[in-house]
Amino acid sequence: MKIMDFLSQDAIIVDLKATDKKSAIVELAEVLKNTKKIKNSDDIINIVLERERLGSTGIGQGVALPHGKTDLLHEQIGVLGISRKGIEFNSLDGEPVHIIFLLVGPVEVAGQHLKALSRISRLFKDKFLRQAIKEAKTTQEVVKLIQQEDAY
Repeated sequence: MKIMDFLSQDAIIVDLKATDKKSAIVELAEVLKNTKKIKNSDDIINIVLERERLGSTGIGQGVALPHGKTDLLHEQIGVLGISRKGIEFNSLDGEPVHIIFLLVGPVEVAGQHLKALSRISRLFKDKFLRQAIKEAKTTQEVVKLIQQEDAY
């Protein structure tokens, strides 16, 4: 499974406007709606925020993986946002988040959802990749970085 299997170039924001966790989730869900990947962003926002209530998905090192499952989808879809300023996300390490990868998928394939989360998590363990993505100016740069790393 490759990241670009569930992340398209039009679902990458290199300069998130959000300044807090909820508005970041809303902004990312709106991207999915605007790119026609979902019909209703409210459902996705509620699912992801409900998951956040169980515990923060800020995994540390400036990365957050908000996610959820719904019967409204038939495949995994993701959206990636980069915050230049950083967002308080109640991360495990207490640091602000700069890279937010929101992932939603269908309920009936929970195994695929876990594989996708694992793949994303492994990708962002590389500090050089995290830094390069934070500094990327265009979505094309981000895609190229992910594809290079995803090749391994």
